[in-house]
Amino acid sequence: MIPLLTSLPTQDFRGQSLADFLTTFLLVATSILAVIIGFTSQDIYKTLYIGLSGTALTFLLVVPQWPFYNKKPEPWLPARVQKAGAGARNVDLGGVQIEVDGKSVG
Repeated sequence: MIPLLTSLPTQDFRGQSLADFLTTFLLVATSILAVIIGFTSQDIYKTLYIGLSGTALTFLLVVPQWPFYNKKPEPWLPARVQKAGAGARNVDLGGVQIEVDGKSVG
């Protein structure tokens, strides 16, 4: 299962925000539309079908990893690799220099 998870592309924070906005907007809009149409036509089946269709549309737009969700991926630090030795200072960060409060870490 782990190789499957590592092969999936990652999303960026802007893409996650867009997916959250689309989910909220589409579900609220189709719910309001379903209630209005169902109330005016006095047909509960129309209300249910419109609500379920809106949920299915939201699912198809939000759940797959579409390319427009990954336009600006976040750069992540490389994984830490232990060097030979047991000391806490023997960590290779792959050439990345990290500064915390003006002091070099790692």
